[in-house]
Amino acid sequence: MNDKPKSKLRWRLLRWALIGLVALITFAALLVTEENWRTKRAWENFKRAAEAHGGHFDMASIIPPTVPDDQNFFCAPIVAETLKDSGGADSDPSGPQAYRLDLKIYRGDSESWPKNGGNWQKGELTDLVQWQRYFRNFAGTPEGKTNGFPVPAQPQTPAADTLLALSIFNPPLEELRQASLRPYARIPFDYGNDFGAAGELLPGLANMKRCAQFLQLRTIAELQDNQNTPALADIELLLRLNNCLREQPFLISHLVRIAMMAITLQPVYEGLAGHHWSDAQLAELELALSQQDYLADYEFAMRGELATAIDTCEKQRITGQIKYADEKGNVVTNSYGWAPAAFFYGSELAFVQMHQQFIVPIIDLTNRVASPAALRKGQAAIESEKKHYHYYKILALMSLSGVGPSVMKFARIQSELDLARVACALERYQLAHGNYPETLETLAPQFIAQVPHDLINGQPLHYRRTYDGKFILYSVGWDEKDDGGKVFLTAKGSVDQKKGDWVWQYPAP
Repeated sequence: MNDKPKSKLRWRLLRWALIGLVALITFAALLVTEENWRTKRAWENFKRAAEAHGGHFDMASIIPPTVPDDQNFFCAPIVAETLKDSGGADSDPSGPQAYRLDLKIYRGDSESWPKNGGNWQKGELTDLVQWQRYFRNFAGTPEGKTNGFPVPAQPQTPAADTLLALSIFNPPLEELRQASLRPYARIPFDYGNDFGAAGELLPGLANMKRCAQFLQLRTIAELQDNQNTPALADIELLLRLNNCLREQPFLISHLVRIAMMAITLQPVYEGLAGHHWSDAQLAELELALSQQDYLADYEFAMRGELATAIDTCEKQRITGQIKYADEKGNVVTNSYGWAPAAFFYGSELAFVQMHQQFIVPIIDLTNRVASPAALRKGQAAIESEKKHYHYYKILALMSLSGVGPSVMKFARIQSELDLARVACALERYQLAHGNYPETLETLAPQFIAQVPHDLINGQPLHYRRTYDGKFILYSVGWDEKDDGGKVFLTAKGSVDQKKGDWVWQYPAP
């Protein structure tokens, strides 16, 4: 008889426990629903306010428009073929792959490749003797070629031998030159694939960079062979190829552009150091360089990264899946179906807010200043956020940690372009007066419309004439200190990008 009351009690307790559990689940569901609604509303209100002031965060705002194939650089056969197949390092240049954009100059055993080229940042000119030896390696083969390149029976000058070896690429090069004159450049692929689309770009970007390396060598050989007009034409081709990537909304595209521009500046430097060009040619070169604006490109690239991140996050909310590449390049899919919509709405809002807080202030386009201090402040804030951040900020913090430091690359290449433009004006002044001016102010407006300032601090660039009748021109660089025009090297002998000044000076005779 005593068991019945106990059984009833247990049943009542179980029933109340179930009622409590249902109530708790219902309450939790209400909380999640309310949080989903709140974060969605906050995100949509933020977007409306931003769009009212011209701000857009969707992919459509950054994807280049569709253009006619016959006016599109990337639809020209020589370029389109490259996008389909990247080829191999030991490809035969006489085969079908010669009809390609990459124009590879490295073939055969890598041990025989030239190791030391010029480096204008260290004031070093290119020694073509090493290239002459490379092209003539194994010259006694029955085919009369070495690594697929033609060589003369007897050595000529290093420049002449280099130009002969590269002449195998003359037909595709001229076709590429014509393709570069097309008014538009839009890579025809799925931009809606977010960061996966950026990965699809990599083979084509690698070939564009190899093409720049080829043109650099060819241009330097033309300069050393006193073919100054073709050399200038090839530099202008390099600049047009660089611009063909300008509208791509992914950061990786612009980092490759920066590498290509650094490659381009070597023949610009050697042409100026050797006084190869006339006043009219120098004016033409300065004008072409002035049309590059990597500070504005940084802003566009960052908008592209932001829009891509938001679009990716929105797709993850809809599909409940997150895809990423592992260390081996394999695509891994994780299910996030359990994650409430609030996580994705909150993450999208965090992307924009943290972008505006930490990324936007680094570049001041109005005053044309890049602030290392603003980058350091942003990096410190990001590290602080990582210690006690809200879970809505997880994705944004992961993204921003790798994006922000790229600003130095944009700032440096733009600073180097500014130095090159001023150097063109200095050479024009020297042609007119027989020497360099005492101050840079003398150059404007006759030899340059306006002398650019040091974009690190907004102050005038540093300039002085040297005892040997040359000059030294420099920016204070990323450390924001005037080191008197000193270039610092790393332990491996490369230029330290973060220390010392960013310098343009010609080597001693």
